[in-house]
Amino acid sequence: MDRLAVSLKVYLIYSLDVAKFSRKRLLGATVPLLAAGPLARVAFAETEHSATHEGHDHRHAPEGHAAMIGNEAPSIARDPAIDALLVPPPALPHEPGRLREYELVARDVELEVAHGVHYAAWTYNGTAPGPVIRATEDDLLRVHFRNEGAHPHTIHFHGIHPANMDGVFEIVPPGGAFTYEFPAKPWGMQLYHCHSTPLKKHIHKGLYGAFIIDPPKPRKPAQELVMVLNAFDTDGDGENNFYAVNGPAFYYARYPIRVSRSQTVRIYLVNITEFDLINSFHLHGDFFRYYRTGRDEVVEYTDNVVLGQGERGIIEIDFANTGRFMFHAHQSEFAELGWMGFFDVVE
Repeated sequence: MDRLAVSLKVYLIYSLDVAKFSRKRLLGATVPLLAAGPLARVAFAETEHSATHEGHDHRHAPEGHAAMIGNEAPSIARDPAIDALLVPPPALPHEPGRLREYELVARDVELEVAHGVHYAAWTYNGTAPGPVIRATEDDLLRVHFRNEGAHPHTIHFHGIHPANMDGVFEIVPPGGAFTYEFPAKPWGMQLYHCHSTPLKKHIHKGLYGAFIIDPPKPRKPAQELVMVLNAFDTDGDGENNFYAVNGPAFYYARYPIRVSRSQTVRIYLVNITEFDLINSFHLHGDFFRYYRTGRDEVVEYTDNVVLGQGERGIIEIDFANTGRFMFHAHQSEFAELGWMGFFDVVE
């Protein structure tokens, strides 16, 4: 077993004690950095090569690759509940007044947010993020909310709705229930989250999710995905220890997302990361169209977008080539602490 593998194994087994673990210690320690930072593989290989081949030509590239992927990535075992968050419910044609009903239940759940790291989360329906809510503009949206957690909670929906459906004053105590009902508008990419105080705690503990409102005129066919950028403060110091998409760190590095080169890939993107001012999405090897807030009045053509908390949009990619293409935060620290993955592009 090589030195990197030994370091990774030691880190995963012994270093991720939630009560003692902090981001400062993670970033200041060599062994955790090797494990948490997939991009550190190249630096390690170059250092080892220089140390063992002194005096020889070092201009050739190091062996291996600059990221962990598949079983090399320190994520959790495959989880159908996490897989379900990636694919939204199907869009429905415009039919004003149609009822769309959902049920959300607040539950206190222990989640595995990185390999061997468990976190006492507050969730909607047992996952963080919660389930994707989808409607078409002018649908009547009805969300039945029940609080089975130990703390008061609400649901605040971004969008247009009456004041008594805003999730600020309608506090739902443990054991209580409330039904949110309003016409779905405006069309675009929205989000929902708890708005009980202290707000930062209710969000970073896991109470958030994606909310899609489709336009009256259907979007063109595409392979649709949902990505909610989130993070976890596992030691309670107000700094995130792990960053992720749709839940566990490194999940889409261990399980790359298969997409087709022959079909547009549409990503409904939301940033709900607490404690950090911005997050971002960067795609390797291609560009994409980005529609801020999911509206098509303004489009950007880029390979990187930056989002504050609550910002969201829609990404559309038409891959030019097949192969494995990385996506990750362009804050290197976030990528090295779990916010990275791969598209497996096939014909």
